[in-house]
Amino acid sequence: ILFIKVNTVSTSGPGNGAVPIQELKALSTSSPSNNSIVVSWAAVPHAVQYTLSVHKFQSATKMEHNTSDTSFTISGLEAGALYFIKGYAWDAEGREGENSVYRNQTTRKEKLIYSVILSPKIKNFYVSSDQSLTCNTTSSSSCKLSAVGCGEVHTIQVTASNRAGPSYPSSPSLALVETSEENCTLTWDTMPHAESYVAFIKAGDGSEMSCNTTNSNCTYHCQCGFMYLMSVLAFNPAGSSPQGEVLNHTTLPCCPEDVSVSAVSTDTLEITWAASRGAELYETSAADSSEVVLCNDTAPVCALSDLSCDSTYSVKVTPCNEFSGCNRACRAHTKDTAPCMPTNLMLNVKNSSCVSVSWTSTNRAATYSVSADAGDVKHTYTTSEESLELTDLPCGSTYEVSVTALTAAGHSLPSYSDSIETEPCCPGNLAVHQVTQAMTNVSWSHAKGAHSFIVSLTSPRGHARCHTQDSHCLMGCITCGTSYTVTMEAFSHSGRMTVCTEQGFSSSACCPSGVKLLRMADNSLRAYWRSTGSGHSTITEMVGSSNNYTCTASPGNNQCNIDNIQCGTVYHVMVAPLTADGSKVQYCGQRLYSGMVLIYMSHF
Repeated sequence: ILFIKVNTVSTSGPGNGAVPIQELKALSTSSPSNNSIVVSWAAVPHAVQYTLSVHKFQSATKMEHNTSDTSFTISGLEAGALYFIKGYAWDAEGREGENSVYRNQTTRKEKLIYSVILSPKIKNFYVSSDQSLTCNTTSSSSCKLSAVGCGEVHTIQVTASNRAGPSYPSSPSLALVETSEENCTLTWDTMPHAESYVAFIKAGDGSEMSCNTTNSNCTYHCQCGFMYLMSVLAFNPAGSSPQGEVLNHTTLPCCPEDVSVSAVSTDTLEITWAASRGAELYETSAADSSEVVLCNDTAPVCALSDLSCDSTYSVKVTPCNEFSGCNRACRAHTKDTAPCMPTNLMLNVKNSSCVSVSWTSTNRAATYSVSADAGDVKHTYTTSEESLELTDLPCGSTYEVSVTALTAAGHSLPSYSDSIETEPCCPGNLAVHQVTQAMTNVSWSHAKGAHSFIVSLTSPRGHARCHTQDSHCLMGCITCGTSYTVTMEAFSHSGRMTVCTEQGFSSSACCPSGVKLLRMADNSLRAYWRSTGSGHSTITEMVGSSNNYTCTASPGNNQCNIDNIQCGTVYHVMVAPLTADGSKVQYCGQRLYSGMVLIYMSHF
């Protein structure tokens, strides 16, 4: 851009009573070539010389030219640059007139294609393709480019011209496309008179990128599980446009790593993984040929119980967040459950030292371990068949006989024993401890005569069930904010069952969902969330490196304000319900707040 200034100078000496020199008016400019500008003006009375002052935009370059004519050609300019031009006149006594108004003029682009139509009423449209195809029209809003080949990609520009000269070429709204793994493409509508664009991309980790281009798109490296804030500025030699739309795009959460699938009981798989970036919720599924078992939790661990025995399950952990949905491209893991427990155990005493044992099994391929236990003496036999003779047994003993199936996936629960015995005792000290929002651990003390246990948690909103030989049971798929009835069933070796006393258990209040943070005036922040409808108060905690803040919402409210927050600090923000004793539920998810925007779920 050049600032052009015109002065007029007189060769005569000063005189008395001279008329003041007038302002140079009606400055007119045009660019006949890509390196020159023609300036003309109306003659100023009493002027003997004119001075043009030329400034290039975004440059310290300044040029001055003197002339006695009413037009002047400024040459040696940069193609496609914007110049500011002004002028003033001089009279014969050397007095300088007032400066004219600045006139802006851009030199032609070096390769600009244009047409000049002499009639001011007719516009000419010149259409060009980057594949060297062109067409013109003066009476229509379309024209044909021919001949094009199949499979080609053409970038089209349209330039309009009239008597005043050519327009800027047409430009191609702001959008984001994930073009491939780890690459995103930001596109936008082109703007009139824009010559270039700068896209600004800020990631959730605070890193920033920019892309300077003359095109209407920009491809940049994007990672899973990040929120990106993007904006585009248009530029021409006169400067930049105001900031337009800010696009908020969150990429799909990252697939969890270090996924481990282990059998914690014969019908329960525990799946653990490293928390993945961008995930607010994990959908864990185990599917075999007949069923799909699901568990949704915010923690990087989940127990899938009541699974079919001797089955091959495809286990998949799908990370989700409310901004971009779920990443369903994560790899599945295969896990076999333990073999099914042998059933229909039958004992046939052949003689005093020999007993024939038979049973039924549905396992695909297993070996079987048969145990005969008299308390002080125990015999164990192994076979691949479904029958066995126990020999050399001492007479006069009462044995408990059971069969266990064995496979590479583990072992089944032993079959129910055939024996004479009393019913087993109920365990004492039955306790239910909530591990996460959707998972509990039930534990109990030793029970005499009890061989296995079935623990059930039931409510109108669902149930959970666990079958184990242990004195504890990890149970998943628990619904928050729900009252459960806990039932324990104890079984003896032979299948005698005792239904133990029921007791109540209430899961903790649900962690709020849809948490949003709104920055307000005076360094205040409003946290709000979807109402859970519970009768619990809700606490919002902001923990920074040097300052901590809290606010509490009474039951029924779904927002609270935190005032006088110190800026320039990253805070860990957690919104959690309070229990009846006023303590905070510990496993609600945390978010990071940078002072500008809520970034992502950090950990659980």
